[in-house]
Amino acid sequence: MLNTIRHGTSSDAPPLLIAHGLYGSARNWGAVAKRLAGPREVIAVDMRNHGASPWHDTHGYPEMAADLARVIEADGGRADVLGHSMGGKAAMVLALTRPELVNRLVVADIAPVAYGHSQIQYIEAMKAVDLDRVGKRSDAEAQLAPLVDMPQLVSFFTQSLDVQEKRWRLNLDTLAAEMPKILGFPEIAGQFDGPVLFLSGGGSDYVTRDHRPAIKRLFPAAQFLKIPGAGHWLHAEKPREFVAAVDAWLNETG
Repeated sequence: MLNTIRHGTSSDAPPLLIAHGLYGSARNWGAVAKRLAGPREVIAVDMRNHGASPWHDTHGYPEMAADLARVIEADGGRADVLGHSMGGKAAMVLALTRPELVNRLVVADIAPVAYGHSQIQYIEAMKAVDLDRVGKRSDAEAQLAPLVDMPQLVSFFTQSLDVQEKRWRLNLDTLAAEMPKILGFPEIAGQFDGPVLFLSGGGSDYVTRDHRPAIKRLFPAAQFLKIPGAGHWLHAEKPREFVAAVDAWLNETG
């Protein structure tokens, strides 16, 4: 079972399950999850091979969707689901293959398509850190800084570093081996007819108009919204606007 962090208390409303993106964790979503909690319980998960969740030799979307399904089944059998990037793809596969478990779906800055860019360079950067020379998080950040092209990602990556144990809370070997699956999207014949919000960063190119036919084929009720001034990490860059957009949509569709 995936590790979970819960916010708020259970109520008559379905819980909101949050699935983070690649190299993330449930802890990364703490501030946003707390703001979304109140009228509903929010359950943030560590995806497989991340955080405190079990490590596996596989990291495909059918497996990740099955992991999310087990969490929902153990918590009553139905939930709203919010997924960002990799977590958004896992959430989409869950909705398409187990629609009875998903009440509504929020997909944050990702489309059900294969992407051509790779994230392998960040695995190589984390592997290059000499953990024997790390006594505090800033020591790792100093080693990572010259190796990472986006400075804001340095502190994000080190949130997954266990300084005391001198180990990454990421199964870097499996994530590297399974990168083609992470960048891709499986062929699925079904549809999810429930409410779906594709919430994107206004400055991001992860979800474009060219992706809309593929989205509408799988999610005919899909709605689209952009947060101006935000990039791919929209929940971290514009947290208040992100929470307001998700809250408003959940209230409207509730």
